[in-house]
Amino acid sequence: MRHDPLIRPAADRVAELNRRYAHHAAADVLAHALRDPALGRTALVSSFGAESVVLLHMVARAAPETPVLFLDTGMLFPETLAYREMLVARLGLRDLRRLTPDPAELARADPEGRLHLDDPDACCARRKTRPLARALAPFDAWITGRKRYQGGARAALEFFEVEPGTGRIKVNPLAHWRPGDLQDYIDNNRLPRHPLVAQGYPSVGCMPCTGRVAAGEDPRAGRWRGQAKTECGIHVTGGRVARAPRPPQETTP
Repeated sequence: MRHDPLIRPAADRVAELNRRYAHHAAADVLAHALRDPALGRTALVSSFGAESVVLLHMVARAAPETPVLFLDTGMLFPETLAYREMLVARLGLRDLRRLTPDPAELARADPEGRLHLDDPDACCARRKTRPLARALAPFDAWITGRKRYQGGARAALEFFEVEPGTGRIKVNPLAHWRPGDLQDYIDNNRLPRHPLVAQGYPSVGCMPCTGRVAAGEDPRAGRWRGQAKTECGIHVTGGRVARAPRPPQETTP
């Protein structure tokens, strides 16, 4: 759809979509978006990480045939791969697409699998950003799990936005959710958590770049610990990583 010059510009469609769904709940936004012709071909991008089950469950209930794009970097925890298999079967997801890095590119740039130590941004680019960009090429829109409480540029996040540089539409059904909403949804729907969450990993990424988080630390403190890096790179602007600051901890009044 986004390649068809007869279709209205993405910015106009996004503005209309945000007006139309402004007062809808997250599950309704997602369900309507998957059926709305203004979106075109839509995929869910999922890491099958600590919070992924929420959107996976919503998609499974609304349209289980929706393509689910999963980035298998070659450096994931075995627990993540097992969790993916269990969720796909349990939720009845019908179109899981496993994305992998280009073998020839890895052979040239990271033959010993140590690029994450020397240049983590380059490692993420080769193992995540580029494979995802290739996989998203035929789609007009993709669903993300980003939220306003994560701060930075996300503080004013809407349900729908235009991805700069591609004209593709991003759908953010959880934009207005707080951390407690995620836990409530998981509990209320009796959904299984990622097995590493109970072991002190509230945020789960690649095994070499993810560590345990101590009580009171930011939930993402275990990701690239000791480095300025805070984003893996799947949210890109014109092919470049669009970072956001670490999300603030939610405090109890």
